Amino acid sequence: MSSVAIPGLVKRDATVISLVAFAHGTSHFFHLMLPPLFPWFMREYSLSYTQVGALMTVFFAVSGTGQALAGFLVDRWGAHRVLCLGVSLLASSGFLLAVAPGVSGLYLAAFVAGLGNSVFHPADFSLLNHRVSQARLGHAFSAHGFSGNLGWVAGPLVMTATATAAGWRMAGLAAAVIGCTSLATLWWRRGDLSNVLDDQLPEYGKHEKRGSDVSLFGLLKLRLTWFAFGFFFFSTLVLGALENFAPSLLRDLYRLSLAAATSGLTSYLAGGAAGLLVGGFLVSAGKGQEKLVGLCFFGSAALALLLALAVAPSWSVIGIMAAMGFGVGIATPSRDMLVRKSTVAQLGKGAFGRIYGLVYSGADVGLATAPLIFGMLMDASKPHLVFAGVSAALVIAIVAAQAIAREARRVA
Repeated sequence: MSSVAIPGLVKRDATVISLVAFAHGTSHFFHLMLPPLFPWFMREYSLSYTQVGALMTVFFAVSGTGQALAGFLVDRWGAHRVLCLGVSLLASSGFLLAVAPGVSGLYLAAFVAGLGNSVFHPADFSLLNHRVSQARLGHAFSAHGFSGNLGWVAGPLVMTATATAAGWRMAGLAAAVIGCTSLATLWWRRGDLSNVLDDQLPEYGKHEKRGSDVSLFGLLKLRLTWFAFGFFFFSTLVLGALENFAPSLLRDLYRLSLAAATSGLTSYLAGGAAGLLVGGFLVSAGKGQEKLVGLCFFGSAALALLLALAVAPSWSVIGIMAAMGFGVGIATPSRDMLVRKSTVAQLGKGAFGRIYGLVYSGADVGLATAPLIFGMLMDASKPHLVFAGVSAALVIAIVAAQAIAREARRVA
C-alpha cells in the first residue's frame, strides 16, 4: 500500500518529526549547558582545563552507561514516557546548577543532566522508525540531526550571554526554563506521539515481532553493534574536542579574541547543521552513501590538519571551521539509515530502542573521553596536537563507516 494513499499520513509524519526534533534540540542544548561557563567556573573555583573538562566526562559517562540501558526501557515502557522522563531530568539539572553550593554542586548538575540525556537517541529513533513512513525517514533523520545542531548553536549563545549579563547561576536558571518548556510541549502534544500506531504505516507487520526478545548479549555479538559503536566513538571524539576547547584552541593558535574564537565553534556547528540538511536529501537517493561519508570525512580531516599546522591566515579560520562541520554533518543521515537497514534485516523493528541505545552509547563514550585526552594536551600547551587528534579520529571514523555499509549490504 502506498504511503500517499493513507489519509493524513504526511501531516502525521511532519508532526512526529517536529516534536521529536524539538526534544532532540533540547538535549543538545544541555550538552553545552556547562562548557560555555568554564571560564566562570575556572575563575571562581580556581580549576584547570582538565578539572572543568571532567564535568563533561561525568555528563557523558553517565549518559553513555544510561543510554545502553535506556534502550531496553524504551522497548518495554514506550518511547514517549521515557522521553518525558529525560527532559524532566534535564530541566532539573538546570535548577541544580543555579543553586550549586560549590564544585560538588557542579558535578551533581552534570550527573543529572547526563542521566536525562541518556534517553534521547533510543527514544527518538524508536519513535521515528516506528511512527514515520519509510518514504520520509531520510528527511526525519536529517531534521533530527539538524535540530540537534541548532541546540548546539543555541547553547553557547544563550549560556554565555546570560552569564555575561547576570552571572552563571542565572544561566543555569535559563537552561531550566528551556527544559521545562520542552517538557510542557511534549506533554501537551502527547497524543501525537502516543497514538500514532505502526499499523498505519505501509511496512507494518514485516519485522515488528522478530528481535523483540533479543538480549543484551545477543546484541553485543553482532558486528553491526561494534562497527556502529566505533563510528560514533571516533566521530564524537572530534565533537568533544571542539565543543569543549575550540574557543581556547583558536585563541591560542591564531591569536583570535575570545568572541571571534567562540564564533569559530558556532560556525562549525552551523556548518554541521547545513550538512545535515543536504545529507537528508542525499540519503533519500540511496546511492553511494558510504562513499559520500568517506569523501566528506576525509575533507574534514584535511581541514583539521591544516588548522593543526597553523598555516592558514586568521581571517580564514571561521570559514574553515564551517567547512569542516559541513563535511561531518552531511554524513549523519546516511549513517542513521545504514544502521536502520542493518537492524531491520537482522533483528526486526522490535529492537530499535536497544540497538540505538547501544551504538549511540559509543557517542557518549567519545564525548566523555575527549575532555580528558584533549584537556591534558591543552594543559601541556600543545593545542596543535588537539587538531591533529581530530584529524586522526575522523580518518578512523571513515573506516568504521565503510564497515557499517558493508554490513548493511551483507544482510540486505
